[in-house]
Amino acid sequence: MVEILITWFVTALSFLIISKLPIGVEIDSFSKALMSAAVVGILNALLLPILTFFSFPLIILTIGLFLFVLNSMIFGIAAYLVNGFRLRYGFWSALIGSIALAVINSALLRVLAAII
Repeated sequence: MVEILITWFVTALSFLIISKLPIGVEIDSFSKALMSAAVVGILNALLLPILTFFSFPLIILTIGLFLFVLNSMIFGIAAYLVNGFRLRYGFWSALIGSIALAVINSALLRVLAAII
């Protein structure tokens, strides 16, 4: 249970870092980042497997690159659901934001794992 809370906090921190980059992702406050992290986590757990199942031929055809589109869809849905989380440039902000979230979140979790 503690690991889930740490991951949630680190993901919220990653959202705040992404909002400072000039890619069009805007988050108002840390509480909105916490909500965004929770919504993205829930959508990844519930919706992403369904989308992956139905788009499996496209994923195979594009050698896995369509997964970036699926992740940006999840990112965009989360921005739609959470007030205070906006995408200035639409799909492109969602695509770059989801890639940045994966990279920054992975880096922060690795650094935290090395410290602990």
